[in-house]
Amino acid sequence: MGQWLSWIKSNEKEILSILDELAKKAVETSAALIELFSNIEKAEECQITIKKLEREADGLTRAVFAELNKTFITPLDREDIQRIASKTDDVIDFMEGTSGRFISYNISSTPPFVVDIAKELHKATKEVHYMISRLYNVKVDKEIINHCRNTSDIEHNIDDLYRKAVGKLFETNDAIYIIKMKDIYEALEAASDRCVDVADVVEDIVLKYS
Repeated sequence: MGQWLSWIKSNEKEILSILDELAKKAVETSAALIELFSNIEKAEECQITIKKLEREADGLTRAVFAELNKTFITPLDREDIQRIASKTDDVIDFMEGTSGRFISYNISSTPPFVVDIAKELHKATKEVHYMISRLYNVKVDKEIINHCRNTSDIEHNIDDLYRKAVGKLFETNDAIYIIKMKDIYEALEAASDRCVDVADVVEDIVLKYS
């Protein structure tokens, strides 16, 4: 019986460890995205890196679900863990989609506001990682709530930058370029929205244990 309970405890730690690794991939991906936008000559190299990170993240997400299927007792509500994993993976998917569009659309120079948006997104992914890294102590670490709200503030900053970017975009007369860049800006905004989704789940978890 003791060995069985020990296995359950180990399995719980494994789930949180995988979630932590997944969040780290989001931070790494956002950093690579800044590099891509800042150094156009390295865009294809950065996209390869981002694609690799995205595939690794997919594997980690699958691993979370596999671990959940192997255990009866989970460190947090099963549905919350699933949502955190899925939404964090979505953040990475949208960033990878952004980098892929940037390459396939043959953008040859750094567009306005993309570096600023990517830097804000990097801040948001770091908040996501912090929140996820503290889940093991969620019952007593109420400071997590502040990081949830920081993520929301960052998302508002990205929304402001998005509106400025689109406004600037429509000052041009190149319809094809407008379509391409609006698609890229929208993917970046969607990535930040998913960061807030993660923060919302974590905040709900903290409130459950308050």
